[in-house]
Amino acid sequence: MITKDEIQELLHSTETYRVERTISTGDMDKFQEAICAFSNDLPNSRKKGYLIIGAYDNGELSGLKVDDDLLKKIAAIRSNGNILPLPMMAVERVEFDEGDLLIAEVSPSLVPPVRYRGRTFVRIGPRRDIASETEERVLFERRTSYMATFDATPCFGTTLDDIDIDFINREYLPQVVDAEVLAADKRGVKEQLASIHLYDLTHDCPTNAAIILFGNNPRHFMPGNYIQYVRFSGNAIGGEVLNEKRFQGPLARLLPELEQFVSNAIITQRPVAVSLFREKTVINYPNNALRELLMNACMHRDYQANMPIRLYQFDDHIEIMNAGGLYGEARPENFPTVNDYRNPIVAEAMKEMKYVNMFNQGIRRVQEMLRENGNKEAVFDVSKLTVFAVNVPSTVDDGTQGVTQGVTQGVTQGNELDVWIESQITMNPKITTEEMASSRGVSSLTIKRHIAKMPHIKYVGSGYSGHWEIDKKD
Repeated sequence: MITKDEIQELLHSTETYRVERTISTGDMDKFQEAICAFSNDLPNSRKKGYLIIGAYDNGELSGLKVDDDLLKKIAAIRSNGNILPLPMMAVERVEFDEGDLLIAEVSPSLVPPVRYRGRTFVRIGPRRDIASETEERVLFERRTSYMATFDATPCFGTTLDDIDIDFINREYLPQVVDAEVLAADKRGVKEQLASIHLYDLTHDCPTNAAIILFGNNPRHFMPGNYIQYVRFSGNAIGGEVLNEKRFQGPLARLLPELEQFVSNAIITQRPVAVSLFREKTVINYPNNALRELLMNACMHRDYQANMPIRLYQFDDHIEIMNAGGLYGEARPENFPTVNDYRNPIVAEAMKEMKYVNMFNQGIRRVQEMLRENGNKEAVFDVSKLTVFAVNVPSTVDDGTQGVTQGVTQGVTQGNELDVWIESQITMNPKITTEEMASSRGVSSLTIKRHIAKMPHIKYVGSGYSGHWEIDKKD
C-alpha cells in the first residue's frame, strides 16, 4: 500500500489521470465510476490509480474522520457485483494532523474493458467519462494481449456465419450493455462483439467463448463440447443401459434444454406408504442442487479436451464428471473455500444470463439443499489433475431396495414396493406387470421378481383374459 510520503506527493500531483480527490463520503456512484476508470487505465501507464476521500482538489485536507463504517462501505465496492470484472483494489485509512484520508488504491485490470453497471468508464486527464467506441476497442485489444485463457483466444477458421448473431443481438446484448449505450452504439457488429469479448479484431474471427456460448456448431471446432447422459440399471457402470441422451450445441441453447431434462426426466417424486392410512412424498434429488452442479460443470470444464461432461444416473446415485481439474488458485487443500475461473468470459456470460452467480457459494448451497431433502452430502473428488467428479446420493433407489431409513418406519407388510404392487392390484385386478413397471419407472422383471416373493398374490386365467387375486392373510 502507498506510504504517507507518496500520499503527500499525490495530493499535489499533476498526474491527474491516476488521482481523484473528493470531500464527499456518500456519492457511491461517483466512487464506483472512478474505480472503474482507474481499472481501465486508458493511458496504459501500468500505474495504480488512487481515489482519495477527504481532500479538496487543491490537495488540502477537509478534516474528515474515517470510521469503520466508511471503510467497509468503500471496501464493499470490490465485490458488490456492480463493477465487472471485479476490480483489484485495496482500501486504507491514513491519519494526518489536519484530518484522515481514506485511500482506495486501484490496480490496472488485466482483463479490460471493466464496466460499471454496463458502462465503460475511463479517465481523460482530470476528467472521468464514458469510453468512446475507439477507446473500448483499445481496451479490448489490451485484454487479448493480457489474457491467456482458452475462451479469450481466437477460434481460427471461424467467421461471423459460425455464431448466432440474431440471438446475441436479441437476447444477450440487452443483458450485458446499458440500454442507453446500446441504443447509441453505431459500431459494426464485429466491433460490438469485440467489446464483449466475443470477437478477435486482430485475427478477424470469433473467440472461442463466442463459439462455446453462441456457435451454430461448437462440436465442429471442439469435439468434446457436449454432455453425455446415461441411465444405468443398478449401481455401477456395468449395468444395463436404460436410457441415453446427448446434449450438444451452444450453451445459450443447451443450458435451458438441460434444465428441462433434469426437471422432467431425472427428478422424481412419489407417495410412499408409511402406515396403512398415511403417505409421504419422497423426492430423489433436489432439482436446484443438480442444476447448480451441472451449471458449474459447464462453466469450469476444459473445452480443449475431447472428453464430454458425463452425467451418469444409477439406481442410488448420480455421477457428474467433466474434463479439467481444479484451476488456478483452487487446490485440493483449499477446496471449496477458494475458487478460480478457467473460462472467465464464459463464466461472466453465464452470470449475465442468470445461470450462475459467481459468488463462490454454489457448493455450500448444494450441500444444504441435499441435507434438507434427506440426501447424504455430495462427495467431490478433486484428487485428479485432469478431471473433476462429484457423486450425489439419491434418497431412494428404483424400488427394489425399499426406501431410506425413516420413510420405511411403519411399513409392516413387506417393503415399500410390495405395498405399492398390492395396492395397484387391489384397484385394478387386470393390471399387467408392464403397466405397473411403466407407472413405477422400473423394469417389468423387477415387478415380476417381487410378485414371485408374495405367495398371497396369484394370477388366475391366462393372457389378457386373466386377472390377479389376493388371498386374505392372517
